[in-house]
Amino acid sequence: MILVMDIGNTTVKTAVFEGRELIKSWRISTNTSYTSDEYGLVMTNMFRQAGLSVEAIGGIMISSVVPSINFTIEHMCHDYFALDPHFVGPGLKTGINILYENPKELGADRICNAVAAYAQYGSPCIFIDFGTATSFGALSGNGNFLGGCILTGVRLAREAVVTGTSKLPHFELNLPEKVINRTTITNLQAGLLYGYVGQVSYLVERMKQEMGEKHVTVVATGGFASAIARQSDAIEHVDSLLTLKGVRMIYEKNYQ
Repeated sequence: MILVMDIGNTTVKTAVFEGRELIKSWRISTNTSYTSDEYGLVMTNMFRQAGLSVEAIGGIMISSVVPSINFTIEHMCHDYFALDPHFVGPGLKTGINILYENPKELGADRICNAVAAYAQYGSPCIFIDFGTATSFGALSGNGNFLGGCILTGVRLAREAVVTGTSKLPHFELNLPEKVINRTTITNLQAGLLYGYVGQVSYLVERMKQEMGEKHVTVVATGGFASAIARQSDAIEHVDSLLTLKGVRMIYEKNYQ
């Protein structure tokens, strides 16, 4: 079995795979103040509750966009799994051609999403990751990663409008039934969430035009993928494990 991790700005997504079969997945908060022992205790407790043994893990692969936490996680893996983890980065085989001007600038999570989207949904393809920031990526018909765009994530947008104004209140990210509403809270909810749906639909359509392909598959992942997909015809598939699948695939291409 292998352990894969996707370290994001808000959450650390983890999963155990036996070959291509998902055994178990978890989400824990990204906490840069945690020590390696604190992360180790969290991880071993999750394994124990799932009836899994840390000794059964034969390899660890990590995608991280939070460099400040990598050293802590690396020590956790060494101390609690007796393994040195591999990190997604330059020089690894991915099976796709990255056409970024400087491929080293491309986030590890976007590389993993591209690898998994190409393997599972084919190309041409657009993949969207609704994380702390929302990133879009485009794969050409022959599997080249063309690039994409990045915008503010839903939660960051909410915090910006609340902290940047004097009178607007904090609000939950619930979708009202209508766009025209009669309370401040529902006005905020509708404007942010329906506006976000509109952004996604426009960006997908613009990307398709620029790609010049007849049919482009669109897959979404991340915390708000399902909620946005229910309102947008632009998204065809929701795959909550897309990034972790990509981490597993890169491990297989390089270390098995």
